[in-house]
Amino acid sequence: MSRFVILMGGDLTVTKRLKSQVQKTRVIAADGGMAHAETLDLTPELWVGDFDSTSEELAERHKGVARHAFPPEKDKTDGEIAVDEAVRLGAREIVMVGGLGGQADHALAHFGLLLKLGRRRVSAFITSGHEEAYPILNGTHHFDLPRGARFSVVPFTDLAGLDLDGVRWPLTNRSVPLGSSLTVSNIATGPVTVRLSQGYAVALAYPESMG
Repeated sequence: MSRFVILMGGDLTVTKRLKSQVQKTRVIAADGGMAHAETLDLTPELWVGDFDSTSEELAERHKGVARHAFPPEKDKTDGEIAVDEAVRLGAREIVMVGGLGGQADHALAHFGLLLKLGRRRVSAFITSGHEEAYPILNGTHHFDLPRGARFSVVPFTDLAGLDLDGVRWPLTNRSVPLGSSLTVSNIATGPVTVRLSQGYAVALAYPESMG
């Protein structure tokens, strides 16, 4: 199986959509992200990190899970370590659960991780249940979103040749400079399509929101 779930620390809202996204996958937990395993009825095959966010109670409840421990003075976040393990094990699709909210530095690093995975042709996104983040690179991207969901594209570079379809305020062949808020807080009118000729961005979707 080449589809993996990575359990990360951070906010989690359990929804029907989230439960469907994590079914029939292999699972790796990153440090305190193991706390989400029982909530989602998942059994990780591996638990990685420096375990500074793992309580004794959590460690005892999951003592049967294989662990790869790392020193606190490591050069990667626990989440990146877990993603690297998934790729090593053959992941072609990765769902990162958690990883949003909380510390902004970690959340932004995870956005960069999404873009890195996209460049390596590994399909990946992050979800907290309430909020979803997807990499936008050159090419065409489709998002199955309910009508009324809030949808934003946040540039990480200057963007060129951006098309947005399936939204209340569509765009055609637009240039969007880094720092622009032009593409923030659009509204899905059904499935959304994003096409990009040049640049990098992260799409943020809020499936439970109403426009």
